[in-house]
Amino acid sequence: MWKVNERGEKVFRGGKEDGAGAAQAADKCPNFKLDVEDEIVADELRSCYNCRYRRWTAESFACYKPE
Repeated sequence: MWKVNERGEKVFRGGKEDGAGAAQAADKCPNFKLDVEDEIVADELRSCYNCRYRRWTAESFACYKPE
């Protein structure tokens, strides 16, 4: 579900179109934190696409949650 890119960032393999995968990953994540209302993009609130710790990339997003 994740890969590490050349910058050492944890990047979601599902890209920007895998809503089910992003929701599943968020359900398993103890650090999920809903982003501000203006940044919510997915219909399902608990989704990595709506997480405060995601940063969009050209193809997907990187996860910057605290470890």
